[in-house]
Amino acid sequence: MKIVCVCACTSGIAHTYLAKAKLEKAAEELGYDINIETQGTIGTENELTPDQIKDADVALLAVDIATSGNERFANLPTVKVGTSLVVKAPKQLLQKIASEVEAKKINS
Repeated sequence: MKIVCVCACTSGIAHTYLAKAKLEKAAEELGYDINIETQGTIGTENELTPDQIKDADVALLAVDIATSGNERFANLPTVKVGTSLVVKAPKQLLQKIASEVEAKKINS
């Protein structure tokens, strides 16, 4: 499973980077490939490349605010959740997303 993600919280500090760290750890444990862009108080960091987006199976928007550049994910299944959900249950969230994406691939 290849995932591209944008993380952004209301303050642009704590939950943005906490969500990023939790997702990276959960993805590693599950054997998923994840690339995460943050949009915080210091601007955009680790901006997703066109190739990362093209190769992804799904886009995850772990955001509490409006983010820029979401049109990049127009050709991907996209899941939007708040950062608090990511912080509380990152592994379960990624597993649920993966099963839904796989089910849609099988059924299409």
